[in-house]
Amino acid sequence: MHFELSNEKGHTLELASGGKAVGPMESVLMAVAGCSSIDVVSILKKMKLDLKDLKVEVNGERATDQVPAVFTKIHAHYKLYGDIPEVKAERALELTFTKYCSVSVMLQKAAEVTYSYEIIEYNE
Repeated sequence: MHFELSNEKGHTLELASGGKAVGPMESVLMAVAGCSSIDVVSILKKMKLDLKDLKVEVNGERATDQVPAVFTKIHAHYKLYGDIPEVKAERALELTFTKYCSVSVMLQKAAEVTYSYEIIEYNE
């Protein structure tokens, strides 16, 4: 099965089972990454920090003893590239996961949502 979904603005997303496109549950993890990344970048920009790049890997564990097999744990790991003080990175992520990212805040009602990060020096 393969579906093309669109919103009111005409943007599309492909979903599929069988590996021909992103699966529905994968799209949930991608939404966590996208939503939180937008917030982290915005918060660090407001802190007047020079974030050069951001990469996020999100993994989820699903229930194995029930149908539907919902996420029970979701973990996002952030790689922040640039001269970002650790205290500022931690604050940006804390705000993201407790206040601003609608996707992760919503999912926290059903799953344990955690995050970690590393700051990587950026050499141009």
